[in-house]
Amino acid sequence: MARLWPEGVLNTEAEVRRLHRADRLVLQFPAPPLLKAWQDAVLSRMFYARPGEGERLRGLPVLVAATAGNVPEAYGPAGVNLYPLEELLRPLEVTAHRCGLAWSRPHLLFRANRLSAAELDAAGEAYAVRLRRWIAATAQAVAARARLLPLAAET
Repeated sequence: MARLWPEGVLNTEAEVRRLHRADRLVLQFPAPPLLKAWQDAVLSRMFYARPGEGERLRGLPVLVAATAGNVPEAYGPAGVNLYPLEELLRPLEVTAHRCGLAWSRPHLLFRANRLSAAELDAAGEAYAVRLRRWIAATAQAVAARARLLPLAAET
C-alpha cells in the first residue's frame, strides 16, 4: 500500500474498485499505519456508510501473512506478549467476520529479522506454497462468488 499511496493519502474510490475486482484478499504485516487508515477509510465506508458496496464482498477469502521479530515462545502466557500471535490478530478476524469475509488461518513467520539468507529463502518458499494451497483451497468459493456477483469484475 505504501507504494500505491506514498504520500499516505488513500484514494478510497480506487480502493473500493480494487476490492470489487479482487477474488481474494491478503493482508501482509508488518504493515505501516496506512493499513489501519485503509481499513478505516475503505472498510468503514463499504460496510457502514455504503453497505451495498460491502455486500458485494461477502465470502471474499482473506488471509493474513504476518512476520514477527521475536521467537514463538514470546507469544504465550510466559512470554512478553502474553498471547499467541494468532490471538493478537483476532481483531482482524472479527473485522473479517463482521464484513462477511471468509477468514483463513494466518501465515506466520517468527524471528523474521534474524533469519539467514537461506532461512529467508526457505521462508519465502513456504509462503509461496501456502499461497498456492490457499488459492487451490478457496477456488470453489471464488468460483461461486463469481457466479453470484458477475458485476464485481466490471467495476
